[in-house]
Amino acid sequence: MVKGSRHKARQAAVQALYQWQLTQQAPGDIEDHFILDHAMDDVDVEYFHHLVREIPLHRHELDDHIIPHLDRDLSEVDPVERAILRLGTFEFEFHPEIPYKVVLDEAVELAKTFGAEHGHKYVNAILDKVALDLRAQEVRAERSSA
Repeated sequence: MVKGSRHKARQAAVQALYQWQLTQQAPGDIEDHFILDHAMDDVDVEYFHHLVREIPLHRHELDDHIIPHLDRDLSEVDPVERAILRLGTFEFEFHPEIPYKVVLDEAVELAKTFGAEHGHKYVNAILDKVALDLRAQEVRAERSSA
């Protein structure tokens, strides 16, 4: 596997999830069109598929982890940032093999790439709180060793 391919899979997934949120098209249709319309070189396509299929299936559960930490209604959160929050929360909950710091750093980078000017700060603050809920032991261990 090419180094960085999961990062590129996350980038593609954010774009596909953004489209899903705005259009409510079936995730499978979005995946198909996305792959046809975008160069997927060096992308972990399997992980891209996994994210785009699973995040919509778990949307309500993911949102339940995010909503308590928001300062506004979830529908008022920028759609790009909402997609990134859902992706990060999904990885926290369903991919414990990915260190929480990696999930957080990836989400911040995605927000810097695709989000509003200061969106990465918002994403960082919210996901940091979600991490404390879903990965409390790992977060505390990381912070105590830092």
